[in-house]
Amino acid sequence: MSFIHDDFLLSTKSASRLYHTFAKDEPILDYHNHLPPKDIAENRQFKNLFEIWLEGDHYKWRAMRCNGVPEEFITGKASPRDKFLAWAKTVPHTLRNPLYHWTHLELKRYFGIDTLLDEKTAPAIWEQTEAALAKPEMSARGILRTQKVKALCTTDDPIDDLAHHQKCAADGFEVGVYPTFRPDKALAVHLPEAWNAWCDKLSSASGIEVKSYASLLDALKQRHDFFHSVGGRLSDHGLNYCHSNFVSDAEAERIFQKARSGTAASAQEQDQFASNIMLHIGRLNAARGWTMQLHLGPVRNNNSRLAREIGADVGCDSIGDYLQAETLSRFLDRLDTENALPKTVLYNVNPAHNYVFGTMAGNFADGTTPGKVQFGSGWWFVDQKEGMEWQINALSNLGLLSRFIGMLTDSRSFMSFPRHEYFRRTLCNLLGADIEGGLIPNDDALVGSMVKNICYANAKAYLGLKVS
Repeated sequence: MSFIHDDFLLSTKSASRLYHTFAKDEPILDYHNHLPPKDIAENRQFKNLFEIWLEGDHYKWRAMRCNGVPEEFITGKASPRDKFLAWAKTVPHTLRNPLYHWTHLELKRYFGIDTLLDEKTAPAIWEQTEAALAKPEMSARGILRTQKVKALCTTDDPIDDLAHHQKCAADGFEVGVYPTFRPDKALAVHLPEAWNAWCDKLSSASGIEVKSYASLLDALKQRHDFFHSVGGRLSDHGLNYCHSNFVSDAEAERIFQKARSGTAASAQEQDQFASNIMLHIGRLNAARGWTMQLHLGPVRNNNSRLAREIGADVGCDSIGDYLQAETLSRFLDRLDTENALPKTVLYNVNPAHNYVFGTMAGNFADGTTPGKVQFGSGWWFVDQKEGMEWQINALSNLGLLSRFIGMLTDSRSFMSFPRHEYFRRTLCNLLGADIEGGLIPNDDALVGSMVKNICYANAKAYLGLKVS
């Protein structure tokens, strides 16, 4: 039997039945990823496994460094083939790391390859996949079709012109390609050089001169409106913790002018300014019926040497131990008090906060939307089998698993869509064990319909995206 077989990760007959009957054939709505919209607009044809698999995957880069691979073969000047060979040599050492599962699931689903990847099998796999990647169905758009993706949401700066999203729509491409509003750079008044350069670009993009705190808010609203016109219905925020140290507009203006003049805001001032900006975005989201995604908790760019030499998002981030509960509660409560709390998805990178986030979500249900504040899927370091199980179990114990909007890839690779399958198998395996343990009814109409909803229908109904 091949490693990736029909009942991979499914340990009971009930799990197998749930997956194959109710989960396997559901389409994908990938509502948070980091795919380059340019690749979709231009229907990029990938030349080899390096381009489609290794080019921007910091998960693999991190593992390769841990295996002692020189940076030349990770992000350096080595040839694409040599970088792939270095990855293949690393793969056997990833046993019990989710990368081992993902690697072989992706090779199976995209290329029909059952061979285990290692140093010896790598040359043949390189050649076999190189030929397959030249086929039309393996272009960026072809992959979205074959993987049954109905819609996806990329991650985009407010200053982006969204020309690639518009081209996808103008071409009549049947898969919805929508932007997500990611205004994190608006908060960075503690880094005035970069922040001022960004504000200047925001001025150009919005047509509003950003010369005051009020004009910054107006410019952000103009871009929010523009994103909405292109089909955007979500914002996303990557934060250490939820900013909720609110100040008056006058104080926000003082901090704005300080940073605009080139003087760095203090840590407290940055927290205050960020709190007000986040409040503004929350209000905009609520007014437009959008969903706000709060990704909370990582410590980024720990290796300052690599950050200087290579840049951000290169595999040198980790789980943070920030206090989350009180700041998150204040932020959500402030918006709720104003009747301006949008639909919100909470993601924690630290699994120690599962019960914090799971209970926080339930505090702000208001009878308007099922699962209005969601405890989101396992994120980043916990988007693997065990982490998914922890998140599903916490959500089940503390809230309504039946209203869960399910999985996303959070990926930079077009090879990552089988992560939805990985999640679905994990979900069905848990529920199948519950059935056989007598913990939930052996009732396909009840349990099977919940599985189908979590895989696709809940997200479609909740997010309000235009889906074909």
